[in-house]
Amino acid sequence: MKFVQKLNKSDVVIESITPLYKGFFTFNQYRLKHKLHEGGWSEEITREIFERGDAIAVLPYDPNTKEFILIEQFRVAAMRTSDQPWLLEVIAGMIEDNEAPDDVCRREAREEAGIEITELQYIMRYLPSPGACTEQLTLYFALVDSTNVGGVHGLASEHEDILVHKIHEDEVMQWLHEGRFINSATIIALQWFAINRDNILGSDD
Repeated sequence: MKFVQKLNKSDVVIESITPLYKGFFTFNQYRLKHKLHEGGWSEEITREIFERGDAIAVLPYDPNTKEFILIEQFRVAAMRTSDQPWLLEVIAGMIEDNEAPDDVCRREAREEAGIEITELQYIMRYLPSPGACTEQLTLYFALVDSTNVGGVHGLASEHEDILVHKIHEDEVMQWLHEGRFINSATIIALQWFAINRDNILGSDD
């Protein structure tokens, strides 16, 4: 029997959206109700929502050297749970108005790592924190030439101080297994690579 979800966006009634804060980020307060699985309607619910906008994240890989390009940068929110708030991550960035996600991948690769993408492959879209944030993140895998990759990159206007690393595939996969990565986009992209590696690159045999 085919699985079908019975409820959808039309089963939600938004009573009001009240702006709470608009600065580097935007917060709105939602008052809403929705249909229930067993019938009827919920009571009115009030939620404060982080309106972040949409973003991309891209995992660069050099098939000739079998190295991933990962970046290291300071993440203030990581300080609550980690003694190491300089995180190893994939390249990522916000999608601006009228900007195609593919173009954002190429722009961010240049800005954050000084690399040019030679081939780009879509992985998936997902919601990092749908209980509190409207952001949708689109993941990509990219082939690159890592010959001259390295150093510190980023835009001074965005207070970016990004250290670029070339790390061999075997070491990165070991770190993934050990739980060293704590950024969701990085974990998901690397897991996708591990599952699909042979289809993407061909077998080493």
